[in-house]
Amino acid sequence: MTPRAAVVVGAGLAGLTTADRLAAQGIDVTVLEARDRVGGRTHGIEVAPGRWIDGGAAYLGERHTDLLSLIDELGLKTAPTTMPGASRFALGGEHATRDGRFPPLNAVALGDLFEQLDELTSAVRPEEPWLTPGAEHLDTLTAAEWAEQHLAHPDARLFFPLFLGEMMAADPADLSVLHMAFYLRSGGGLRYLNAFEGGAQQDRVAGGAHQVCERLAERLGVRVRLGEPVRAVHQDAGRVTVVTDQGSYRADVAVLALPPLLADAIEHRPGPPPHRAGERTARGCAIKASLVYPAPLWRDHGLSGWSVNAHGPLLSTVDDTPPEGGPGVLTGFVTGAEAHRFATLSAGEQREAAVRQAAQLFPMLPEPLACHVTDWVNEPYSQGCYAALLGPGDWLAHGPALTAPHGRVHFAGTETSTAYFGLMEGAIRSGHRAATEILARP
Repeated sequence: MTPRAAVVVGAGLAGLTTADRLAAQGIDVTVLEARDRVGGRTHGIEVAPGRWIDGGAAYLGERHTDLLSLIDELGLKTAPTTMPGASRFALGGEHATRDGRFPPLNAVALGDLFEQLDELTSAVRPEEPWLTPGAEHLDTLTAAEWAEQHLAHPDARLFFPLFLGEMMAADPADLSVLHMAFYLRSGGGLRYLNAFEGGAQQDRVAGGAHQVCERLAERLGVRVRLGEPVRAVHQDAGRVTVVTDQGSYRADVAVLALPPLLADAIEHRPGPPPHRAGERTARGCAIKASLVYPAPLWRDHGLSGWSVNAHGPLLSTVDDTPPEGGPGVLTGFVTGAEAHRFATLSAGEQREAAVRQAAQLFPMLPEPLACHVTDWVNEPYSQGCYAALLGPGDWLAHGPALTAPHGRVHFAGTETSTAYFGLMEGAIRSGHRAATEILARP
């Protein structure tokens, strides 16, 4: 019998997509969210009246079909991520300006790096990574250990952690080779993930990706309750009780649409369900530092705003100017080990470091009007961003039970999706999967 009532824990893309699908089938749905806002790892920042940028997840491409369909359904639009102009690089010597995004490093060495990554990526079984040939070895080895063994040229060793920081918000020491290869394969492959035009970074949601969750929540209305972190889930007599600090909610089923570290922290009776994280599971290491200027002044000098840098805090920058044309926004990405260091600084120290580096990269810039730092490393209800980093042993230990329900409790979230893991598309697909599971319950 189809459940009549459901509680969804988490008001990010996964949770709200699940809730929306269930509500459309007449199920009475309550969504519980620990934060004082919806959106999860999407987060809008208003940089001028009516002008928004993304402090969290931002980019999408034409293969992200479920996200694109939802954007259209909700009456939103996309805007292209245009990158005209030259790039800036600070990779050990003097600052260099070059056309395109290929860094001024040894092309043969980088070609060899990407060939080896392609070989690893193409061998992964994305639907069942733990059954990949050689998975036992690949899930034991960290990406840092793999680089030490396989990358001889100093330019390849320099670029590898910068690449992983950009693609996965990862320190190579934090994740297994199996997870690295799976993530790159899951997202469409190296070239697709790394590309703006024709790739996974081709577009943004005009006005900010946070609007997707806001509009889904508006459609659900009063059934979304903010500021209610969930502490426990109890199952008895064919029902589920979800316990928060404010009270409890009874339903036929529950959905935990949470990152694995948070899902594992909830008390279960009976339980616990199979763990979705282990001792080596790490937080995605990402912080965004967005500097606001009167206009995108770098464009007047033939520059795109894109940079790649060997030293932080800003390991890369991108032109994040709203599609309306202003103000100018230069967003720096602080990732990997650098994110942990940056997260310990005071707000003033963070601003000073980001402004100083931006001025070195783009000397034409004046003092910024504002600096917005979004720290996902220390965000208690995300436990990192873009997604959890599965460390040595995680896929073999936890992968086979990744999406398995625990009685009347189902699981969603981008980390439960073997397609587009870590991306907005993966979160939405996980919500669709969880809703389909619930609607098919006997």
